[in-house]
Amino acid sequence: MTFKELNISEPILKALTNKDYETPTPIQEQAIPVAFSGRDLLGIAQTGTGKTAAFAIPVIQKLNIPQPKGQKREIKALVLTPTRELAIQIDECFSDYSKYTGLRHTVIFGGVNQNPQVDKLKRGVDVLIATPGRLLDLITQKYISLEHIRHFILDEADRMLDMGFIHDIKRLLPMLPKHKQTLFFSATMPSAIANLAKSILHNPVRVEVTPVSSAVDTIEQGLYFVEKPQKCELLTGILKKEQEKSVLVFSRTKHGADKIARVLNKKGIDCEAIHGNKSQGARQRALSNFKSGKTRVIIATDIAARGIDVVNLEMVINYDLPDVAETYVHRIGRTGRAGKSGIALSFCSQEEKVMVKDIQKLTGKRLNKILSA
Repeated sequence: MTFKELNISEPILKALTNKDYETPTPIQEQAIPVAFSGRDLLGIAQTGTGKTAAFAIPVIQKLNIPQPKGQKREIKALVLTPTRELAIQIDECFSDYSKYTGLRHTVIFGGVNQNPQVDKLKRGVDVLIATPGRLLDLITQKYISLEHIRHFILDEADRMLDMGFIHDIKRLLPMLPKHKQTLFFSATMPSAIANLAKSILHNPVRVEVTPVSSAVDTIEQGLYFVEKPQKCELLTGILKKEQEKSVLVFSRTKHGADKIARVLNKKGIDCEAIHGNKSQGARQRALSNFKSGKTRVIIATDIAARGIDVVNLEMVINYDLPDVAETYVHRIGRTGRAGKSGIALSFCSQEEKVMVKDIQKLTGKRLNKILSA
């Protein structure tokens, strides 16, 4: 199965080819046709399985129609997600997949000045990616109307429950049009989430992707408790100490990856960053340099790292811990391949400690080194 066989339009195929995505993941293969059909979907899948593309591609294709001149753009698709980091990641995906279309999208979240977000909304957007609190704030201030929504995507529903957002979601639901397509994603299905899904989905198609259940046994896992301002210094020290090893460093965002690469290069550590904003040529050069050993350190986002398959990768460093435990398993699984040993180090700030608990719960083991920076 290829993306072309999924009947994806040429502008999106062009973007996918540029990103080196030739084969859909299982969630994409199953969910994209359902989303194209217009039916509601209940997706059981974790971050790291490619589910963002599973909902982003159909939404972009369905909304990529010429906009009549002079007509105000109304929000036609809403993606609701629990955290700022996930919202930014999803927005970056929409940028990647829609780069050859005329679609407009933006992201809103709390904890920052709302004015730049409001300015973008005033100019008109087709797709809005939002966290619940900021969305409700801007609806109350009448900057956002949901009456033209055709596609509603609820992402990471179980995490919404864990973070106490279910009441916010229940407040939002009556504001949405009765007739719309709803795509509902959750990693797990506790009773509260099952009941919520039942109440908002109409005759849904259920799509489930089996999660990766345990970390690779040959990988030595270590944990550093370190606050954000000290992470770069810690990373520099580790890389200078481990000068013979090839190292893949994970950053949560594209901006973060670029910043880490700049700091390391200034410190005399040759490295390159890869992410969706890089051209295909730049990405390929960076990957070739890394695979050949010319560059021994590469900084990547989760999406860009999908193209990295290095048999002799010796170390993975989680500069930022992922929001979802399964993503951690996917990340560290890039080392320790073909029976070889590997090392996975994670940097954990105070606010990331809850993620460590999730990782240990999923893998069934404690991270075997607890270190202080």
